[in-house]
Amino acid sequence: MLTLLPILAILLLFLFAALKVLNEYERGVVFRLGRVIAAKGPGLIILIPVIDRMIKVSLRVLAMDVPNQDVITRDNVSVKVNAVVYFRVVDPVKAIVEVEDYMFATSQLAQTTLRSVCGGVELDELLSHRDNVNLQIQSILDQHTDPWGIKVTTVELKYIDLPQEMQRAMAKQAEAERERRAKVINAEGEFQAADRLSQAAGIISAHPEALQLRYLQTMREMAAESKSATIIPVPFDLLKGLGSMLGTGQGAQTMPPAAASSAEPRGASVAPSAQPIAAAGEDDTPAAS
Repeated sequence: MLTLLPILAILLLFLFAALKVLNEYERGVVFRLGRVIAAKGPGLIILIPVIDRMIKVSLRVLAMDVPNQDVITRDNVSVKVNAVVYFRVVDPVKAIVEVEDYMFATSQLAQTTLRSVCGGVELDELLSHRDNVNLQIQSILDQHTDPWGIKVTTVELKYIDLPQEMQRAMAKQAEAERERRAKVINAEGEFQAADRLSQAAGIISAHPEALQLRYLQTMREMAAESKSATIIPVPFDLLKGLGSMLGTGQGAQTMPPAAASSAEPRGASVAPSAQPIAAAGEDDTPAAS
């Protein structure tokens, strides 16, 4: 019995070293005497102690933070940009064999790609078309990490740090743009109001009784607003008569005397002055006789 104890102990150690359990999201890349056999898992895996060596690889989506990068855009504006990269391992064997540390390699590649892509666009495009920049970075990363067995699913720019001077300039630009829109809207309102007033004037000129109705409505509004005021209505016919009388009188007073004489020919204006002279001569002749 005592001779079986060492055998049982060796058997237990062998089973402990040979049996491995992998989760559903894990795969094990097995090396036998330094050569890759395959990626095994999930579940129970049996390894040969001392001969086999297994490296676990997670197949879940990993989120990697890209630190702040100093970038000079195409229009020579210095900004700081950081991002987050979402990726997963699709081929565990390539992720272990083709690259030493796929996490570090992907991080360094993401930093350089972020600087190069953001440096090739202008600041306005970087702020307003962020989705296009994200897709461009994602496609470049996915293309370069495909030989490593890594699939980059999403890249998102998290924060863009602008200088204080640029922030103030952008605030002034936005304020000027809003003032321009307000002036345009005000001018459009004035134009529409003038158009409506011209149409109303045409309707009132075609129907004079509409002016009387408007006059009565204005009197009603004035009486409702100020009760202490006294309103004396004046008929429109009286106002028209006074206006015509004043217009006729002013026209007769302001008409220059030369206007009547200039309308007549010069010969007609001389003839009346000659007739009194001739008449005076005829009258003087009998008196002398």
